[in-house]
Order: sequence, then C-alpha cells, then structure tokens
Amino acid sequence: MSAVQQTSEVQGAASARPNAMPVVRHRDTAIYLLLTVLVFGAWQFSRLRLFDAASDTAYWIGVAGGSLMLLLLLYPVRKRFRFMRNFGHGKYWFIAHMVLGIAGPLLILIHSTFKTGSLNAAVALYSMLIVAGSGVVGRYLYVRIHRGLYGEQASLAELRSSAGLQHDNVKSRLHFAPLVEARLFDFEAQVAGKKDQHTRHLWNVSVLPIKQFLTYRWCAQHLNTQLAELGAQRGWSRDELRARQAKARAIAFDYLASVVRVAQFGSFVRLFSLWHVLHVPLLYVMVVSAVVHVVAVHIY
Repeated sequence: MSAVQQTSEVQGAASARPNAMPVVRHRDTAIYLLLTVLVFGAWQFSRLRLFDAASDTAYWIGVAGGSLMLLLLLYPVRKRFRFMRNFGHGKYWFIAHMVLGIAGPLLILIHSTFKTGSLNAAVALYSMLIVAGSGVVGRYLYVRIHRGLYGEQASLAELRSSAGLQHDNVKSRLHFAPLVEARLFDFEAQVAGKKDQHTRHLWNVSVLPIKQFLTYRWCAQHLNTQLAELGAQRGWSRDELRARQAKARAIAFDYLASVVRVAQFGSFVRLFSLWHVLHVPLLYVMVVSAVVHVVAVHIY
C-alpha cells in the first residue's frame, strides 16, 4: 500500500470517528464558563451597592431566590412518588432542576450582596453554596455515565473498526507509524490490566488522564514526524501536510479517550453513588438552615 493511500485512509477514518464525547466536552466547557460569568456578574452587580442586604429590594430578591430553591425540590420529590412520574418527561424535569439550581443561588448571592451579617445567615448561605457546588459535581459525573458501559464499549469498538486499530489488522490507518500503534496498544493493555479494587477508582480518575495526555503528546509528535517525512517524499503542500497530521492526531486522541472512558466508567458510577449519598443530606441541611434564617429575619 502506498504512502498516499495510507494517509488518505487516515483522512477517512478521522471523518468516521464517533463525535458524541467531543460534543459533551464542548457543552461542559460552555456550561462551566457560563456559571463563572454569571457568578462574576452577580459579584460585580453587588459592588454597585444599589441596595444593602437589609433593604426591601434585597428582601424580595431573597424571596424570589428562595422560591426557586423550593421549586427545584420538586425534582427529587417526583422521583420519590410514583404518581408524579407521569407528569412530563424526566429529561425536562432534570433540565428545570439544573436551571433552578443555578438561578436560585444566584439570586440568593445578589440578595446577600456577598456578605453575611449573622451566624444563621452565614450557615444558610454557605450550605446553599455547598449544595450548588455539589450539584455541579453531580452533573459532571452523570454525563459521564449516562451512555452506559455498553455505549462506551460500542464507541471504542466502532473507533477500532474505522481506524483499523485491531491487534490482528496489519493495515490500520496508522500503520505507517508502527511505534505509535504499539504505544496505543500498550496503553490499552496497561489500562485493562489495572485490577486492584482498592486503588483502581482513584487511579482511573486521577493518574489515568495524565497518562492519557502524556501518551497522546508522544504519539502526536511521532505522527507529525512520520507524516512530514512522507510529505517530503510525495511533495505535499504545507496545508495538505498539516491537514493529514491533524487527522492522524485525531485518531490517536479519540482512541486514547475512548479507552479511558471505558476504564473510567465503573469509577464514575461508584463516585456518583457516593455523591448521591452525600448530596441528599446536604440538601436537607440547606432547607433547614434556610427556614431558620427566614424565621430569624422575621422575628428580629
């Protein structure tokens, strides 16, 4: 097979690779960036000092924020009572829960002007922030397990097939770079061989992404070098060489990412279950502290 055929297959494989997780990553980035912008905007708004926490304006902003926080409790209540499960699709309830979980705390922050004037106010505010942060963590874990282990394995199998990255396939899309092929296979073998239950979950979510990054950098460097040599032999233009290099790197990147997602699935499931055990009591603490704060405000 000629070098031109080999690298054209790189182009075809890249266009066929699964694209669900890049979309998820971009969506996550957009959501977290939006959260950062909203919190920063609320803080900047509070610096205008248009009102103080004891004013009527702050009071009604707090009422609005507290009402939204109460409404978001409808989502866990719906899951508790069977008769409520027929009220709308669960997806839209979840979206509403997330939106309310953002809007409510933002209004409470504006209401407080980012200050606490009493112990009960401090407890209510910080418990709310902890619950809101816990919700962000929960969403991060959820989107990484909602496809299921079968979905991740199917994605990896599809990517292996499209790129020809099977151990018995001598004509993969990257076989012009055998060292890269060997490095990718070795990475998958190391991940699959990590069986120690006591350290596996921690290793998968902390060390494994670092190993993935380092392996990808090594592969990307060697792919760029190999294709540069082929390009010099075949007289490719600079733009053509860069395009082929980018598509070859994309194959390596997606392969490594898919291997990591399969390995991490069980770890994220475990972490999500632990998160749920922690999140629910925190939610109750927030509700109790908020009620105490409201009662104290009206009494004193």
